[in-house]
Amino acid sequence: MDDTLAQLPHAFAGKTVLVLGDVMLDRFIYGAVDRISPEAPVPVIAVERETAMLGGAGNVARNVAALGGKAVLIGLIGDDDAGRALTAMLGDEAGVEAHLVTDASRRTTEKVRYISGSHQMLRVDREDRGPAEPAALFAAFIERLPAADVVVLSDYAKGVLTDAVTREAIDAARAAGKPVIVDPKSRNLARYDGATLVKPNRKEAAEATGVIDDSDEASEEAGAAILAMAPGLHAALITRGGAGMTLSVRGEPPVRLPATAVEVFDVSGAGDTVAATLALAVAAGASLADAARLANLAAGLVVAKLGTDVVTAAELTALARSEAGEPAEVKIADLPHALEIVAGWRARGQTVGFTNGCFDLLHPGHVSLLDQSKAASDRLIVGLNTDASVSKLKGPTRPVQQEHARAVVLASLSSVDLVVLFDEDTPLELIKAFRPDVLVKGADYTVQTVVGSDVVLGYGGKVLLAELKQGQSTTALIGRMNAEN
Repeated sequence: MDDTLAQLPHAFAGKTVLVLGDVMLDRFIYGAVDRISPEAPVPVIAVERETAMLGGAGNVARNVAALGGKAVLIGLIGDDDAGRALTAMLGDEAGVEAHLVTDASRRTTEKVRYISGSHQMLRVDREDRGPAEPAALFAAFIERLPAADVVVLSDYAKGVLTDAVTREAIDAARAAGKPVIVDPKSRNLARYDGATLVKPNRKEAAEATGVIDDSDEASEEAGAAILAMAPGLHAALITRGGAGMTLSVRGEPPVRLPATAVEVFDVSGAGDTVAATLALAVAAGASLADAARLANLAAGLVVAKLGTDVVTAAELTALARSEAGEPAEVKIADLPHALEIVAGWRARGQTVGFTNGCFDLLHPGHVSLLDQSKAASDRLIVGLNTDASVSKLKGPTRPVQQEHARAVVLASLSSVDLVVLFDEDTPLELIKAFRPDVLVKGADYTVQTVVGSDVVLGYGGKVLLAELKQGQSTTALIGRMNAEN
């Protein structure tokens, strides 16, 4: 994979995506399950925390904003607490301009998911599926269409995208020269005729075409069948979960895209992330093949997170670089991004280790320290001194390697999960921010002299003094090099 995809997210800024569809409120209730109810053979969830976020078309808009674009969201809510919660969330969502029509006769669509560990135990839906009054929705759509670069129709079959609204929206967008990406929820995919691309999942594609098999060949057959049933449709992208994606573009050979996720924790909202990425990539001038490849990478990122989450342009760029041959880049993060990653690890019940250093010239002693650190935890963060910090600690001739090179070398090691640079003399602020379960330093320290040990021990964490390899030090290496010269 070339560097084209890595450059593409930079072009998302300034692009506007007009999103029309079913807006939902997604609630997540997290807890522990350690017993079965005495009243019935069902697990008892001891609730620990609750979160709520935008779902459905709202999650498409949220992903557009997270990727650096602007989303204009048009949808429907009820006159109820869920609708008011959605309105408040959208008001706080930078990069999203919302135009929600209130219908007092309907409930706001709400999905409540109960999660233990990384497993969804139960989902409860509150919704009305009858057709909505189209006039106000379509009027808002037409008013905002001229300023859009691309249109997304996010259909969850909750009543917003009726046959009439869908037809009028696609026709209006085509007349205005705007590409249309459709995330469908109908067995009749011909109703989206005239769109640029329709994105069914494998179940939706099977229901629409009767092609049940999920092999690559069968998915290509299903893609061809979708294009045949809608002569004005330009392309179909079938998302196939762990089997990847299949792109069928009229007049071109089909493209097979293998799945990219290493770990899958939650597929909630993955289709919304794919739709948002496709839309922004198309708006940025990418071919449908490149747009689909980038969307496939985004899907691999978001399913490795827990809950209805988003993908950022920085994450997508890093992963695209990794796919292009720079695997280390994806492990290097600034503090805000790193905290998001660590929160995801903890949501999956993983323990977090932390160690730090200058790591100027990586030697066997460093490798041993990192291996011991990783063995003590599920995930390992390495705090890395910046160039300025190294010079202050070691003198004006150090570091030998600049900070980016040192970070890439560290991130290339399988024992290291995340590299975060810090500019201070000590990593104390990083330790306070990450709150590692295990803090690791070499055995040339004592527990009392390890920076941050009092913090970690104070909340019940551990301090590990790793065994040192004798005769290994960067200063000694540099001294030998100078002596030989």
